[in-house]
Formats: sequence, structure tokens, C-alpha cells
Amino acid sequence: MTTAEISQYLGLALAVIALLGHAKGYFSSGERQIKTDLEAVKVKLIEHDRRIQAAEGELKHLPDKDTVNDLRLTLAQLQGNVSALSESMGSVSRTVHRIDDWLREKNS
Repeated sequence: MTTAEISQYLGLALAVIALLGHAKGYFSSGERQIKTDLEAVKVKLIEHDRRIQAAEGELKHLPDKDTVNDLRLTLAQLQGNVSALSESMGSVSRTVHRIDDWLREKNS
């Protein structure tokens, strides 16, 4: 091989290497954008995770359906007891008024 042939092959090899370098740069330029977008998505995911944890923390102290049902039954019983006491207090009030009227009539 002569030096002219070696220089042609060397030129061709360098041209191929240059083209491959440009192709790599072209195809990996979007990779930086993807990495940037990926970091933004990770930050957003962490933010959503914190918000979900806060919501779950607030929901832990709320009563479940069985507790609400028990409260409803207890309130219904309490309402019945209060209405019974109200009727009883009405009769006691009438008795007290009659005694008061009788004492006022007796003293006058």
C-alpha cells in the first residue's frame, strides 16, 4: 500500500468517525431534555406523595362506618330518653305550679 492509499483510507475512517460523532450528538441531544423532564417528574411525584400522606394522616382519625352507625343508634336512644324526660318534667312542672297556687291561696 502506498501512502496515497493509506491517506485515502485514513481520510475515510476519520470521516466515518466524524459522522458517527455527529450522529451521537444529534441522537443524544434529546437525552438531556429527557433527563431534565425526568427530574421534574420526580419532584412532582415526591410532592404528590407528601400530599397523599398528609391526606391519609387526616383520614386516620375519622370514624369508620361501624362507629358512625353506633353513634347514630346511641343518638336515637338518647333522643328517646330526652323525650321521656321532657314528658316527665312536664308533669312535675304542672304539679309544682299547683302546689305553688295552693300555697299562695292558703297564705292570702
